[in-house]
Order: sequence, then C-alpha cells, then structure tokens
Amino acid sequence: MKIIEYINQALSKVNDPELHKPLTELGMVDSVEFKDGVAKLGILLTIVGCPMKDRLQADISGALADISEIKSVEIVFGVMSEEQRNNVKKLIRGGREKFIPFAQPDSLTRVLGIASGKGGVGKSSVTVNLAVAAAKRGLKVGILDADVYGHSVPRLMGILGQRPTAIDQTFIPVEKYGVKVVSMEMFKPERSDPVAYRGPLLHRVLEQLLSDAYWGDLDLLLLDLPPGTGDIAISLGQLIPTSEIVVVTTPQIAAAEVAERAGRIAHQMKQPVIGVIENMSDTSCSKCGEAISIFGSGGGEETAKRLSELVGADVPLLAKVAFNSQLREGGDAGNPLVLSDESVFATFNSILDKVIIRPKSLVGVRLGVST
Repeated sequence: MKIIEYINQALSKVNDPELHKPLTELGMVDSVEFKDGVAKLGILLTIVGCPMKDRLQADISGALADISEIKSVEIVFGVMSEEQRNNVKKLIRGGREKFIPFAQPDSLTRVLGIASGKGGVGKSSVTVNLAVAAAKRGLKVGILDADVYGHSVPRLMGILGQRPTAIDQTFIPVEKYGVKVVSMEMFKPERSDPVAYRGPLLHRVLEQLLSDAYWGDLDLLLLDLPPGTGDIAISLGQLIPTSEIVVVTTPQIAAAEVAERAGRIAHQMKQPVIGVIENMSDTSCSKCGEAISIFGSGGGEETAKRLSELVGADVPLLAKVAFNSQLREGGDAGNPLVLSDESVFATFNSILDKVIIRPKSLVGVRLGVST
C-alpha cells in the first residue's frame, strides 16, 4: 500500500468535531501529497473562521502520527464552495429537505418536554442536570432551550456568549459536557435584548430551532419549556406528537395546584405525562441534621395524584430533589452539580432509570440484536 493510501485511510477515521462524521465522507479532504517525509494536506472547512480549526489540526496530526514514514505534517486550510456546502447539508440530512428529525416515524430519539405551571421552580436547573447526568452515563443527549422569553440554559451550561456554527441555513448546536445545546439566546445580537414574539411567530421559532439544527443521532432530547400553558407547549404537541412531558413542581401545595395545569395541557394535546419531579424538597440542617421543609411538603405527591386521576393511569413521583444551595451555585458558575456531587448525580440517575424505559412497549427502544 502506498503512503498516500495510508494517509487517506487515517483521515477516514478523523471525524469533524461538530458534525461527527469522517472528513473523507464530508468531502473535506481536498488534496493529499507526500514527499521526502512531509505530508501536505488540503483541508476544506465548512465556513470561514471555523471555530474547530485548531481541534481539526490536532486530530489530523494525531491520526497521522502512527505512520512512521511521515516526519512532519503541513495542513493548508481552505473553505468549501457553496456547492460543496450543499452536498454536506444533503449528507447530514440524509438527502432530504429541511425537516424535524424527531417527528419522523423512524426516529428513535426520546423527546421529553420539561414543564412547570409557574416560573421559579427550578425547571431549567432540573433540565440541565438531567441532561448532563444522561450524558455522563453514555447517552447522546441534546437540550433545546424552548423558554423563548426566559432562556437560562446557556448560563447553566457554562456556554454564555457561544454561538452555533452556521452552514448557510443549517447550524450546529453548541456542545458542552457531552450535551448538544440550542437556545434562542444564541441568535440574539445582545444577551440583554428582550424577545417579544407572539403566537404564530413563536410556533415558527420552535419549528426552526428543531429543523434547522443538525442534532445528529440523539438518544434523548430535553426541551426546557416556558412555564405555564401557552403557545410553545401547544406547538410542541403539534410539531412532535410523540413527545412526552415531565412536570416539575416545588413542595408548596399552591405551586402544585398550578403545576397540574401544565400536565392538563399536555393531556389535551395527547402527550403522555410520564412523571413528576419535586424540586427544592426537604434539606438537612448543617448543624443538627434535622429535616428542614423550606417550601413546605406534599406538593410532588399532590401533583402526581391529581395527574394520575386526570389521565386515568399512574403518573409517578419520579424523585424529590433536595434544596441545595450548591445546585444554585453550580448553575450560576455553569458547572452542573451532577458532575461533582455523587449524591445529586444518584438522584438524577434514578430519574433516568425511570424515564428512559418506555412502559408496556418496545417502540423506539434500541434492541441489542446482532446479525
């Protein structure tokens, strides 16, 4: 085998850091030359100023390091033409025009909308820690920050100021902690700019965030929904009919009564309500160890009970997430607590054990069948 063939073989094992497909498959390898121990490569980037350029250079050099005949590597980066970018878009979309991959009959992605009846119950914090915990156990996970008005996921994930890489009308979600993230905040000129959209435009925004992003193959997509029972909650049921809902509440009975409404709108949209998470539950006194109910008690059980009666089936209380100031501090710093606190990880891991298995059905479940 010639050295050029060895090089091409090595390059076929290097994936684009954002598209997660081989460079050779994406048409990013423009030229390969070898002379006097020097490998000269022409690599085409999808866009000018690609943020993954340095990462690509390191990955390519690492892949060629095992070829003993190569003494040095020279990489010349260029930019794809419009036709080449169109080919990439067709490739990543399977030859189809723009569509919502999670709404297709062949989709194996579980789509969970994380809902609440009111704001301030820690819904976004639950979403982020649940997603990072899922990635930590090896699942391919995405978060769509669908809270168009009150988006906070970028801060909680530590990606403030980062924007998706755009390939014409297709964009690549920002990735952190193994989780792909898309948020309305990433598309505003300034973080402080308010979003003042009405019904039809909100539906269009959600549709674009779902269809214009290249999510790749996901096991789990979490949507951080706005509080209440407005347009986005209705649009989710219309755009992804197979989506399911998890309701977040606090122990306060007044909050539980409002949280029930989020489950009711999901039921009206024929979305399964698969469980309730009680956030900010009892915590222990740091001095005496006595349980402290800062926000009261019983809200999670009450919400689960009412929703079970509503849907005529068991809607379980999935977990009680204890009030923890470190959870808040980790969110403010962009470091989800499941990464550093084993007890918190165990709580969210137990939720995953209950929600990632579909009850009474094998539809959409990956089967370990070898042929």
